[in-house]
Amino acid sequence: MRAAPTILHLDMDAFFAAAEQAAKPSLRGKPVVVGGLGPRGVVATASYEARRFGVHSAMPMAQARRLAPNAAYLVPRFGFYRAISEQVMELLGRLSPLVEPLSLDEAFVDLEAGGVADDSASAREAGERLRRDILGTTGLTGSVGLAGSKMLAKIASEEAKPDGLVLIEPGTERELLGPKSVRILPGVGPATGEHLRRAGMTTVSDLAEAGEDELVRLLGRAHGASLYRMAHGYDDRPVVAERDAKSVSVEDTFDVDLHDRVRIRIEVERLAERCVGRLRTSGHSGRTIVLKVRRFDFSTLTRSETLRGPTDDLVVVREAAGRLLEGVDTTGGVRLLGVGVSGLADYTQEDLFAQAAEPSERAVEEVPVVEGAAEPETPAPERRWSPGHDVRHVVYGAGWVQGSGVGRVTVRFEEPGSAPGRVRTFLVDDPELEAGEPLPLVGGGAGTAAVA
Repeated sequence: MRAAPTILHLDMDAFFAAAEQAAKPSLRGKPVVVGGLGPRGVVATASYEARRFGVHSAMPMAQARRLAPNAAYLVPRFGFYRAISEQVMELLGRLSPLVEPLSLDEAFVDLEAGGVADDSASAREAGERLRRDILGTTGLTGSVGLAGSKMLAKIASEEAKPDGLVLIEPGTERELLGPKSVRILPGVGPATGEHLRRAGMTTVSDLAEAGEDELVRLLGRAHGASLYRMAHGYDDRPVVAERDAKSVSVEDTFDVDLHDRVRIRIEVERLAERCVGRLRTSGHSGRTIVLKVRRFDFSTLTRSETLRGPTDDLVVVREAAGRLLEGVDTTGGVRLLGVGVSGLADYTQEDLFAQAAEPSERAVEEVPVVEGAAEPETPAPERRWSPGHDVRHVVYGAGWVQGSGVGRVTVRFEEPGSAPGRVRTFLVDDPELEAGEPLPLVGGGAGTAAVA
């Protein structure tokens, strides 16, 4: 435990939703919900305006729609969020070489290691400067917690939300934590919280008074001892700059259960392609291919195959995933599929002849050609326009999709620094309308974005 509050925890405020509000002037100050929009979708992030209706992350999207029927419902734009996250992480890196990202919008920073703080006054100044820099760079707000430990810094940032800073002075931990719910401590989820409640422990002070032996009896040696230490405000975990990825994976949940075996195979191949894309972006390769299948009855099966050496070859991963699928019974239907690669390495094993044949060596199915026969016409697939995604029109410029259906797409034309724009409707295959790229929230488009 440190004698000065030099561990900083940053948590961006309603990150996905706030980024969408900053990018779309017509949504500022209005309830916005980001997540999967299908019948089985869940909420990724809800704006503070939507939270007033009871909408929160991880809630089924259908329930969110009942609570806030007039909110704007958008699909996530992870590439856009990742670009903003990189800007934020760069600012954190200027404070210290020890930055521990937890997600796109959350990280710990060791201010002492960066030489920017050694007492409460300098730590507060560093935290306030960071908040100003984030706002100026991204147009978004973040909440900052400062304390002598990671646990307390994270608790402080929660207290600071939204758009604030809370500093916990070392020595005041017990007084601060005592009256709070046991759920505030790391590792105390709904099940553990209910177990403790049945034992008569609802606050952190109850845990401290119960004693270590009682908590060990209730929760086991490791968990009980750890919880007792945290109830006294003790947490000596260091800020770790590098976290080695253990695996790379992608998965999709389908609105309707898949029964067609060919369609399931196509989806697995598509997931393999996305997974390899992420693998290459991260600069890794892997030895173990993993297939995840959640069936109609919610039973989840995981199958894996370990290769002779690490690879980032799409053909190898796709064929391994296909072989794994052959051993899974999908008769009743499939609601989720996932493909992953584990056993990561930072090099690729080139000699993989035992894993997959070269394309020229694979059998090619002969298709008989009837002389004089006309080639069958394949209808062009209807373009899909996802709510919230960027578009560009030849005449009207940049905008975003408000909705689509019955062969039409509705677009609102506005940019991050503009006034709320006008809405226009087009045919989904209008040749003058095409997918667009996200515009910068600050310093681009028509001006500087307002604060979300």
